Amino acid sequence: MKFKRDTISDEIPTSSMADIAFLLIIYFMVTTTFAATRGLDFSLPKDEQDNTPLVDKEESVLIEIQPGGTLVVDGKPMPLEAILDYLKPKLERNPRKPVIIRPAQDAQYGYMVDVFDELRQAEDKIGLEIKNVSIPTQREIEMFWY
Repeated sequence: MKFKRDTISDEIPTSSMADIAFLLIIYFMVTTTFAATRGLDFSLPKDEQDNTPLVDKEESVLIEIQPGGTLVVDGKPMPLEAILDYLKPKLERNPRKPVIIRPAQDAQYGYMVDVFDELRQAEDKIGLEIKNVSIPTQREIEMFWY
């Protein structure tokens, strides 16, 4: 006697998967709460032109390093040893005065290191620490320098 074997289909029934997916999308859309976007809350100052505080413009000290190693500080040629004496009165008025070292693109790297080392020795030589020294990148110079 021969028994008839039922063959099992090797396909997965996916005909109702799309229906289930759409039902889940609708369910989550209905049950989700939508918050209205709000801006920032702030209050504007009253229009008082008499009490407007005057803010002094604080300019930084610009140390430019030329290709031959000559230094130009705020538009004046200056030797390396005289930089700290030039900075001392400015730092006494404002210890956070920014100092920017701007080497020329074809200046040797050692000149910039010499200037930076001189500025780091300010506390030992003139008794004041230079807290704000920055060296802009070439990209910053090209994009933002006037």
